[in-house]
Amino acid sequence: MKVIVGLGNPGKAYDLTPHNIGFELLDELAAEDGVKFRRSWRFPLESASIRVRGEEVMLVKPLTFMNRSGDAVAPLLRKKGVGTDRLLVAVDDVALPLGALRLRGGGSAGSHNGLKSLIERLGGQDFPRLRLGVGPVPEGQDRVAFVLGRFPAALHDAVSDLRRKAASAALSWVSEGLEKTMNRFNG
Repeated sequence: MKVIVGLGNPGKAYDLTPHNIGFELLDELAAEDGVKFRRSWRFPLESASIRVRGEEVMLVKPLTFMNRSGDAVAPLLRKKGVGTDRLLVAVDDVALPLGALRLRGGGSAGSHNGLKSLIERLGGQDFPRLRLGVGPVPEGQDRVAFVLGRFPAALHDAVSDLRRKAASAALSWVSEGLEKTMNRFNG
């Protein structure tokens, strides 16, 4: 089993915001496979399962809010017996232009509080993460206000393209591995 975690905030108020692009990626993957998310009774998350070339892939949306994502993910991985090498975390990145992807096998959290929470609760930073470019923050706008505000209507097509491209990268990670996917999608 592999696990793909999309970071975001629960609730309709955060739909279609840059900070929730990780949730949107998972929605794209679930829709392609015709599955629905279900709330866990054991963990603070929603999940759905898909199959990719015969392998089970659990799609996970933490419901703990971004800053406490690790509180949902770490106990789930322990219960399922899934190592961080079989985990992919999809996260927004304002340092990347809208539509760009960056897949890495590990690294620091930078200023991303969701990644900080995961690193703390997982006990290390060596887990793959797929950064989805949602930037740049418009000059003069507060970064927090930007990531929690909705994408302007003029960018909806670009955001849809990003979701599809990120879904392809996530499926490639499952079936082809980290290195081949990095070579194919990092740009």
